[in-house]
Amino acid sequence: MNVPQHIAIILDGNGRWAKSKGMPRNYGHAQGSKNVERICEEAWRLGIKYLTVYAFSTENWSRPKNEVDALMTLLRNYMKTCVKTAKKNHMRVRVIGDKSGLAEDIQASIAKLEEESKDQDGLNFTIAINYGSRDEICRAVKKIVAEGIAPEDITEQVISDHLDTAGIPDPDLLIRTSGELRLSNYLMWQLAYTEFYFTDVPWPDFNKAELEKAIEKYNGRDRRYGGVKEE
Repeated sequence: MNVPQHIAIILDGNGRWAKSKGMPRNYGHAQGSKNVERICEEAWRLGIKYLTVYAFSTENWSRPKNEVDALMTLLRNYMKTCVKTAKKNHMRVRVIGDKSGLAEDIQASIAKLEEESKDQDGLNFTIAINYGSRDEICRAVKKIVAEGIAPEDITEQVISDHLDTAGIPDPDLLIRTSGELRLSNYLMWQLAYTEFYFTDVPWPDFNKAELEKAIEKYNGRDRRYGGVKEE
C-alpha cells in the first residue's frame, strides 16, 4: 500500500453524531477529541509522517456561546494532556491559525506544547485552531509587505514560506468526514494538487479501518499535477 506522506482531515460531524445518540453537542466534541489521539497513533503505525487536523475555524466563533465556551475548555484540557501524549508517542505538535485571537492561557499552553515537542522524531501533528485559509493568506501578504520584499521577487515559494504551514509539505490526501462536500476555508493554498476523499462516517466513528479505506482510494488515483499521463 502506497501511504501518503501527509494527510489533512476536516473533523466534521461531532455534533450530529451526538444528537443521533440523544446526547448534547458538547458530548460529541469531547468524543471527537479523544478520537484525535487514536487516529494519530494509527496514522503513525501506517507510516504517515504528517497529519493536519481542522479543530476550530475562524468562523466557529459564530456558534452559540455555550458551545464555543465548551470547545475552549476542551481545547485547554487537550493542550495539557497533549504534552504527555506527544512525549509518549514521540510526536511533534504544531498549531496553525491566528493564535493571537485565543485566550492568553491557551496561547501559553500552545507555546509550551510546541517547545516541548519540537525535537520529537515521530509523527508531525499539526492542529488548525482559530484557522481560516483566507485569514492565513492575508496574514502572509502582510508579512511579505512588512519585510519589504519587492513585487518582482514574490514567487509561489515566497508565499508558501510565509504561510502558517511553512516547512510542512503540502497534503497528499484530504479527508472530510460526515458527508459534507466542501473545503470550509481550509488549507486552500496547500490543497492545490491534493486528492480529496469524502466519507459519510462522522468523526467520532472514524477509525483505523476507515483511514485505511481512504488510503486505498488514494492509491487508485492518478496524480498528474496538471500534466498528461503518458500512454
